[in-house]
Amino acid sequence: MAASCPLPVTPDLPTLRAKLQGLLQFLRDALSISNAHTVDFYTESVWEELVDLTPETVLTALRKSASEAEARPSETRRLVEAEGEAGVTDFPKIFCETSQKLVSVEAFALAAKYYSIQNLGICTPFEQLLVALRGNQNQRIGETQKAVEFMNMKKSHEVQAMSELISSIADYYGIKQVIDLGSGKGYLSSFLSLKYGFKVYGIDSSNTNTHGAEERNRKLKKHWKLCHAQSRLDVNGLALKMAKERKVQKEVKNKADIEEVFNSSLTNQEKMSTSDISPDFSGSVISNIRNQMQTLHSQPHQEENLCFENSFSLINLLPINAVEPTSSQQIPNRETSEANKERRKMTSKSSESNVYSPLTSFITADSELHDIIKDLEDCLMVGLHTCGDLAPNTLRIFTSKSEIKGVCSVGCCYHLLSEEFENQHKERTQEKWGFPMCHYLKEERWCCGRNARMSACLALERVAAGQGLPTESLFYRAVLQDIIKDCYGITKCDRHVGKIYSKCSSFLDYVRRSLKKLGLDESKLPEKIIMNYYEKYKPRMNELEAFNMLKVVLAPCIETLILLDRLCYLKEQEDIVWSALVKLFDPVKSPRCYAVIALKKQQ
Repeated sequence: MAASCPLPVTPDLPTLRAKLQGLLQFLRDALSISNAHTVDFYTESVWEELVDLTPETVLTALRKSASEAEARPSETRRLVEAEGEAGVTDFPKIFCETSQKLVSVEAFALAAKYYSIQNLGICTPFEQLLVALRGNQNQRIGETQKAVEFMNMKKSHEVQAMSELISSIADYYGIKQVIDLGSGKGYLSSFLSLKYGFKVYGIDSSNTNTHGAEERNRKLKKHWKLCHAQSRLDVNGLALKMAKERKVQKEVKNKADIEEVFNSSLTNQEKMSTSDISPDFSGSVISNIRNQMQTLHSQPHQEENLCFENSFSLINLLPINAVEPTSSQQIPNRETSEANKERRKMTSKSSESNVYSPLTSFITADSELHDIIKDLEDCLMVGLHTCGDLAPNTLRIFTSKSEIKGVCSVGCCYHLLSEEFENQHKERTQEKWGFPMCHYLKEERWCCGRNARMSACLALERVAAGQGLPTESLFYRAVLQDIIKDCYGITKCDRHVGKIYSKCSSFLDYVRRSLKKLGLDESKLPEKIIMNYYEKYKPRMNELEAFNMLKVVLAPCIETLILLDRLCYLKEQEDIVWSALVKLFDPVKSPRCYAVIALKKQQ
């Protein structure tokens, strides 16, 4: 167990509820923008219903706001200070009180920025948490593995950052077992097992993922073995290089002495021949090599396991009389070889406890882990981009199982969350929902809506990539919907067009392909009628562009609501001593970058 420092102070439950209250006040009007479906943009006259401004005004204001964001951060700070003094943030008028239409883009953008996670002041710095967990201890294994060789850059960034945190939490508790929910292809599980020596159970609902993870883990082990073999060869090369450099220095320094030796008596020559064998390995050189050998052998047992066969030895580089004999050096060569084989077998057996075991199981909040993992012990539960309800269920399992001492969850696919207060007119038997989790939002009977959660997911990804939402493809789809309504009398269709846009050469081609996919007779529509619709709505494309920009600006607030809900739920649990939101990843590399972390009391 690591000698840790006090864990960072995090916002308490009343503070978080106050933040939630302000966020809900803003979203009550703003959420209608996120929930509007762009497919119905023209058929439902969305712009006229929700925005009381021209598209040009909105576009100009949002572009100006984005360009001034870094140059004028004082406005957001002023609002934070005002909230601290008054308890409620006083924004300028954003929506009309009677029509609920948007009337101030500047105030809308300012409020959306304020209610993003990074500006609310509810995040705990990643490095601060690591320092607290480690105390005065160094990282278990100092070097950073170049995981990019077998992962893409995004996945490598995520896996290495999350593994570092998980390792620190495990050391904090003295834990060796990790459960990875929604393990998918097994990258995180394999990395935790191979680099840090944990016994990892990777649980995924897909049998295909589980079998794929097993094969991928086999390949990663092979790659890992090569990496460590190369690193030890580098140490070997360092010893030889030091020896050669010292040899050159010694030869230059003793040139005169060597000439004198050749002119001396035969007896003196014989004495020199025994004392001057391998001068490059004398003195401090041997001391340096011994130090390197001690460093290698003093590494934690986990790292020896990672090497699979720790057959490297600097002793093989030295002359026979350079190292004092030990019991292992006095064994004949054949016996030494047999001893090495036996040691490797023992190393292999000891490393069996540090393995990655992919398992297939559909996890719910009520899943019984003892039925899935027979040797369940004190452990950590983690999830990297756990999909939909799996993220909240991860937190519920953590709170209900005494063996799980800590949780680190990064969720994704918010659009797949089940919502308790959505579609309440339908008969439902589900008892535990993905959203909301905390008491406050349950009392408010709060509902985001699927369109809002979907737009948040798409917008976050596009913003991270430095892009806006794809206006032309959305424009094509919105105009197509008006054609379907007018020409076929269909207002709602259960079938989806899908990703046809990239395969089409023009709007006409797009309409023909889409109608065919929807099972509609496209021959009844002449080309002229189709193009008339295009010409009708083309001047209004900027409405759709401006509306999508409003969605992009609002997207971080939807994520804030979902993550605040999860953090408040953890704060409400009695046996949890510490919980926080931590910005774990670079949002440019990984847009869903926030981890929900919670810890129970140390034993």
